[in-house]
Amino acid sequence: MSQSSFDIISKIDLQEMKNAVQMAQKEIIGRFDFKGTNCQIELLDDKLVISASDEFKRKSMLDIIFSKMVKRGLSIKALEQKEPQPAAKNYLRQELVFVQGIPMDKAKEMVKRIKASGVKVQAQIQDQQVRVTGKDKDDLQQVIALFRQDDLGLALQFTNYRTT
Repeated sequence: MSQSSFDIISKIDLQEMKNAVQMAQKEIIGRFDFKGTNCQIELLDDKLVISASDEFKRKSMLDIIFSKMVKRGLSIKALEQKEPQPAAKNYLRQELVFVQGIPMDKAKEMVKRIKASGVKVQAQIQDQQVRVTGKDKDDLQQVIALFRQDDLGLALQFTNYRTT
């Protein structure tokens, strides 16, 4: 009998994130309430950095970037928001760190949930992902549905589907 498998991962598509940031920057430049301010969003390798002149503009910038992310199919759960910090010229600076990979404690919890669900599949932790293997494709679909309902606060993707 053939076995099928897939991987549960948590990863951000950096190209889509770059596109979302560019769209957000264009909107900020064009908005009347941001005229004359030096508010900006900066994309670094593993985080976004938001610089805003006040708390209202910082929250508005968060709303803008989150809406652009959602339009591009990116989950807001893929960002961990740090506390805003005071910066030069009375600006606020906030870092939004990308959450990449599934932490070990969350991976163990996912394996427990799969076993508790009663679905006839095997789950194993591999580095920062969880591989699910089973004989019936419908069982694999049930596992995917289980985590689409409640994804433990992570931006999960289901990839690398294989039949052997």
